[in-house]
Amino acid sequence: MPDRLLKINAYTTFDMLDGSAQGHGFDEEAFAVLNVTAPRREPDHVTLELELDNTQLETLPAHADRVTLSAAQARELAGELQAYAARVEAAEE
Repeated sequence: MPDRLLKINAYTTFDMLDGSAQGHGFDEEAFAVLNVTAPRREPDHVTLELELDNTQLETLPAHADRVTLSAAQARELAGELQAYAARVEAAEE
């Protein structure tokens, strides 16, 4: 993804996912980067970041979305991800 807004390196959580964006009057698909981070010193939150490859977008301008989570919120999200992953695995069997 040229012209990235998020810093992508060997530690990026996921650097090549299928992503999509929906809005009033548009529905676009593009490769996506999804990253989870926390400050290195005195971490007090978890940040979840998502960026779609802007070279594949026609409607949306280049941008990155971020959500800041408390430790409890991050654990709740992790639990939800585990539950849905188990559901998907069970359906695949």
